[in-house]
Amino acid sequence: MEEKTTGRTPLIAGNWKMNLQVTQAVDLVEKLVAKDVVGHGVEVLVCPPFTALYAVSRVVNPAGIKLGAQNMHWEEAGAFTGEIAPGMLAEIGCQYVIIGHSERRQYFGETDATVNKKVKAALINRLTPIICVGETLEQREEGLTDRLIRDQVKAALLGLDPEDVLKVVFAYEPIWAIGTGKTAEGCEANRVCRLIRETVGEINAEASSWVRILYGGSVKPTNYADFAAQPDIDGALVGGASLQAEQFAEIVRVAAE
Repeated sequence: MEEKTTGRTPLIAGNWKMNLQVTQAVDLVEKLVAKDVVGHGVEVLVCPPFTALYAVSRVVNPAGIKLGAQNMHWEEAGAFTGEIAPGMLAEIGCQYVIIGHSERRQYFGETDATVNKKVKAALINRLTPIICVGETLEQREEGLTDRLIRDQVKAALLGLDPEDVLKVVFAYEPIWAIGTGKTAEGCEANRVCRLIRETVGEINAEASSWVRILYGGSVKPTNYADFAAQPDIDGALVGGASLQAEQFAEIVRVAAE
């Protein structure tokens, strides 16, 4: 295996999805803070539901844990009932936002075009977008993985200034591995992450070296070491395991090692 690239700070992000009420969310991050996950060369991020963001921000921001949202609208304000504007997220202390998660694409009509709008809106509001890309099992079996990933990456970055490409994070989430207990093999996940990196490099050569690419898909403390060792994987987007303070802290410890 080639040597791990230096200079990219690992990012371990917890996507809580539609779980935890406010008191439960605060309890979880208080436990996480107590486990001393900050300051070991790893950036730690939690992404609670909208209802818990402000309460969680009061715990994590002073502790050095980063705060992110799971989605947002691309408009600054307006008649978009039920939506959240990027400026609203920035105001309460969010630094990141997940964009284009497969569950958003599958259940709520997210498209490559809306992902691109949200990426641009996030950057305008100084939010770091975590852009999710990935293929279904059917698409993988049909040999469409590489073409699909390249198309999703290019569509997400369409129209961005080259310097803005340096500010995004990608997450490779094979849809067939999300919440199923299945994971991609480390070497194959790395191959796809390298493809993402090469595609980014076609837009901005400098960004190909610096953009961080996460792996997501049933990440656990027991399997993360395989991904952490890969040269083109810079962290993880963690689902279920991020709801358990001990498991999430252990993933951070593995990343730090």
